[in-house]
Amino acid sequence: MSAPHMPTGTDPATRRLLIDGRLVTAEGTFASTNPATGEIVGYAPDATPAQGNAAIAAARRAFDETTWATDPEFRAHCLDQFHRALIDNLEELRELTIAEVGSTRMLTHAGQLEDPIKIVRYYADLLPHYSMTEDLGTVEFNGRQHRRWVEKEAAGVVAAIVAYNYPTQLALAKLAPALAAGCTVVLKAAPDTPLVTLALGELIARHTDIPAGVVNVVSAADVALGELLTTHPDVDVVSFTGSTAVGRTIMAAASNTLKRVFLELGGKSALILLDDADYEKSALFAAFGITIHAGQGCALTSRLLVPRKDHDRIVELVAASFARVRSGDPAAPKTYMGPLISERQRDKVDAMVQRAVAAGARLVTGGRKVDPGYFYTPTLLAGVDPDSEIAQQEVFGPVLAVIPFDDDDDAVRIANNSAYGLSGGIFGTEQRALAVARRIRTGTFAINGGNYFHADAPFGGYKQSGIGREMGVAGLEEFLERKTLAAV
Repeated sequence: MSAPHMPTGTDPATRRLLIDGRLVTAEGTFASTNPATGEIVGYAPDATPAQGNAAIAAARRAFDETTWATDPEFRAHCLDQFHRALIDNLEELRELTIAEVGSTRMLTHAGQLEDPIKIVRYYADLLPHYSMTEDLGTVEFNGRQHRRWVEKEAAGVVAAIVAYNYPTQLALAKLAPALAAGCTVVLKAAPDTPLVTLALGELIARHTDIPAGVVNVVSAADVALGELLTTHPDVDVVSFTGSTAVGRTIMAAASNTLKRVFLELGGKSALILLDDADYEKSALFAAFGITIHAGQGCALTSRLLVPRKDHDRIVELVAASFARVRSGDPAAPKTYMGPLISERQRDKVDAMVQRAVAAGARLVTGGRKVDPGYFYTPTLLAGVDPDSEIAQQEVFGPVLAVIPFDDDDDAVRIANNSAYGLSGGIFGTEQRALAVARRIRTGTFAINGGNYFHADAPFGGYKQSGIGREMGVAGLEEFLERKTLAAV
């Protein structure tokens, strides 16, 4: 297939790094593959350690030696320019996202592309109204009045490391608040989806007044660059989205220099169906929820908790809903579910399904690879043991595990029986559902299909789902330090 047109007017087959205000190549490149076809979309520069160091040095210099951190009006202006560039190049970014990420066209009109762009608009609009000072009033000491206040300052140089599943969402949810706060950034693309992230750097370089070094965008085929970003003494904050296992490694690596760490990690979220829920509506929600982007979402509800007495009936309803999921070419307007990102990920998903069946779960539907590309059929497992691997470990694929419960207390116990605490949902009469929701240890929760995910809403998890919050005012404050001052 031909590579999609890129928004910067450069050769679409090879992207470039953004380092210290210049778009540069690297000595080597690595291929990015279309997961729907297995064909090469384009080539990304494989940044060397020297280029990684240069990006960090540029960010350090821009923070220490320019007025970026102290000029909120200029920062708002630059964010406004960036937002305009994203809007002006929306259709080119859409085609690249479909080709490289395997996102459906439908999803680019929501959480994969258009909604993330709103994050930049949100912080551009928030910045003029957010106070960087807080008055603490006066206290008397030794017979004199001491006036006290807090000033909020940019935290410094940020290493932002994103995952492959929603690369634009993850990049902009880190970039926009970090820039609004006055930080400088080294943004590292995911090796599976580098091109769309590098395109953001090219838009910044060509269409904004953001000074050289404030934003640097790099890509690499292996983990060495990420290790450099998380250990370098000139990096003050690490913002990472990815697996919990990698998050632990990053946290340990950052501890040597006591960096501030933001981690948005895995999930094993539960969707609870109370016995007074509308089973048909909630079964449809469960089926389409786990198959959006082929199940490649950390907050997706991959455990379905159902009343034991109605287990078989609900399983039949979910299976019928799975049959309505249109899977196939992600570029087609009516396709709902596209491929997994790689053959490696598809093999992992399939292996977990096979082990679940061997452990006693009943395979109701799905559990098959579909070629060409990296497609996997929507998969429903019934009668799942809540302590089994498939109920405890993140699959990151279109696999729904149905677990029976006895009463509300049992449902709460099973939902909380997880190392994760990112999200969840419930269907039932509102007051009863709300009472149960408040007992679940997660950072986000949907009641009767409510949508909490928006630029102004903090997103993050409890337990091993991470540390900190992304988006909203809380997302801005992840990148701020507080200095308390007093004067007489």
